Amino acid sequence: MAETSSKDMIRVTYRLEIPAFAGASLEAMAAKIASDQSTGTFTELPGETEAVKARCAARVLSVTPLAEAATPGFPRPEDPEGTRYLRGDAVIGFPLDAVGTDIAALMTITVGGVYSARGLSGVRVMDFDLPAAWSCHPGPQFGIDGSRRIMNVPEGPMIASIIKPALGLTPQETATVVGQLCEAGVDFIKDDEKLMSPSYSPLAERVAAIMPVIDAHAQRTGKRVLYAFGISSADPDVMMRNHDIVRAAGGQGAVININSVGYGGMSFLRKRSELCLHAHRNGWDILTRHPALGMEFRAYQKIWRLLGVDQFQVNGIAAKYWEPDDSFVRSFGDCLTPVFSDADRALPVVCSGQWGGQATETYRRTGGRLDLMYLGGGGIHGHPMGASAGVTAIRQAWEAAAAGVDLSDHARNHPELAASLAKFGR
Repeated sequence: MAETSSKDMIRVTYRLEIPAFAGASLEAMAAKIASDQSTGTFTELPGETEAVKARCAARVLSVTPLAEAATPGFPRPEDPEGTRYLRGDAVIGFPLDAVGTDIAALMTITVGGVYSARGLSGVRVMDFDLPAAWSCHPGPQFGIDGSRRIMNVPEGPMIASIIKPALGLTPQETATVVGQLCEAGVDFIKDDEKLMSPSYSPLAERVAAIMPVIDAHAQRTGKRVLYAFGISSADPDVMMRNHDIVRAAGGQGAVININSVGYGGMSFLRKRSELCLHAHRNGWDILTRHPALGMEFRAYQKIWRLLGVDQFQVNGIAAKYWEPDDSFVRSFGDCLTPVFSDADRALPVVCSGQWGGQATETYRRTGGRLDLMYLGGGGIHGHPMGASAGVTAIRQAWEAAAAGVDLSDHARNHPELAASLAKFGR
């Protein structure tokens, strides 16, 4: 039987690290992973024929060495003092016949067992290169173009905010904040990811309080703000009922805690959804925060985009969380890089402690690309002149960034930006 053709290969890039003992090599470790995760085991098998291997065995396609390390990624107290560690990127090809196009199969075969391999001091999944057969997944229903269409923002950044306080407001109190944000001129408002359907603010009551405010603002001004409600649930049936509550009231968006609902939940929702799906990736840090373990966002986000994420939160420059700016820049670019076509790109949502002050650096570091949502929470609600001024200050900052004007210079004739720099610039 002929070997699997290259176009039918799923290529997975792993960053490997092993102790540099005599005879050790990254090539041998990569070959072991390829064998263990496909047809082989710890010993030769009579049934592992050449025909079987040609059809289903994974194989090492390349190994690119990286700089050695003086300390292991994982704790390895058994290694002698002074041990060096070999590092490199190994690309392993898995035949499509062995994996198919099911995401559970992909994660089980190419990811799940790799972390348990003996002899590693580090392993990280860096990327998936998927063959054309994987375009069978639905991808975003709205994506970048659809998000712009819903919000009627044909160009430039989409300015967004989040309900604050994150927890504790009743439906009517939330609706009051929504009214203030609509008047402030935002394009998008979202529930905090922690807000789903607590007893003090059940989803149905929150929808019933908020949507009349959205509708009234649209009728009065012609501007319909997109509101994304938190509909996540571990029970797909409950999540769909939540979806239907929002849609029946004229809602257009939903916040999905993707790691909490899982691949199956997201797949179930996307097949039936009429809402623009805004992904919050809380829990992703568990997968990525250790540089020698877990998964790169480049690989992670491809799967969720194929499942139907329309908008993807990616933190931001000088974010309030741990993530370095370089990681944000890579994540931003990943969202805008097609898997199969421009239609499967997700709108990157710049968030986490953002106010106007990061606009210039965001614009510069992302190559001047304006296909983004800029999400301010405290940077809008906490503005000393009020939420309306907070939104205005962010718009002024982005005008300056796009024009190449220093924020301090722009602030001389823009009091909202000046007040924002004075408060948050410290």
